[in-house]
Order: sequence, then C-alpha cells, then structure tokens
Amino acid sequence: MITLTDAFVALVQEKQLADKVIVLITDDGGGKYSLQGGACSIGTTFTLIILDAPDPDYPVRLENKAGLAIYTSDYDLIFMQDGLTLDFANAQISLKDNAHLLDNSVRIADGKAVLAAFMQGTTINGETC
Repeated sequence: MITLTDAFVALVQEKQLADKVIVLITDDGGGKYSLQGGACSIGTTFTLIILDAPDPDYPVRLENKAGLAIYTSDYDLIFMQDGLTLDFANAQISLKDNAHLLDNSVRIADGKAVLAAFMQGTTINGETC
C-alpha cells in the first residue's frame, strides 16, 4: 500500500498521467529504467517511470486509494518501508516512509525515452559515480 496525497494525485491528473502505468524505481543504475548514478546513489534517488502498459519486470502493484496503477519490483521494495507516501509540495515530488525521507526530488520520466537513452549509453547527468 502507498499513500498518495491529494496534491500528488492532482499533479498526476494535471499532467494527464492518471490513465498511465506508473513504475516507482530506485534510480541507482541497477534497473531496466535507471539512468542515474550507481553505487553512490543506491536507495537515495527515485524516479516515476511512465508507461502505456504494465512491465512484467515490475510486478508488484502498490495499492492506493486513488486507484492509480503504480508498480515496483521486489528489488526496489528493499529500500521502502511501511508508511510509503508520495507527496507534491513546493514544486517537488517527495517519497517518504515511516522512518525516512527517501527522496525530496523524485523525477518523472517517460519509459520509452529512458530505454532509448539507455541504448545510446546516456545517463541522466551524463556521467556515472
């Protein structure tokens, strides 16, 4: 279960993403859609990947009261504890659980564009750590 604040749900609706599949990833260089960092960013950077259909590599559905299709993987769940919440405030998306602020600048990225960039060897910052 993930809690989505009203502000986060409004952002998703404003960006016309409510009918899309959203994949929550730990953006640490280890996953299919991860273009960020490497060992230095494990568990500290998260991204919301937007897809047209579910990806079988991310089979864990994060149930939520808004009814949004949000998925993740067993690997990514390692970094998330009870009380997982996505919020939008001060022009930034944040992700927290009961014990930690996990990321106060969660990105949104198009899954197709990320895979195309990956095929070209591109990282989000143009470098790895």
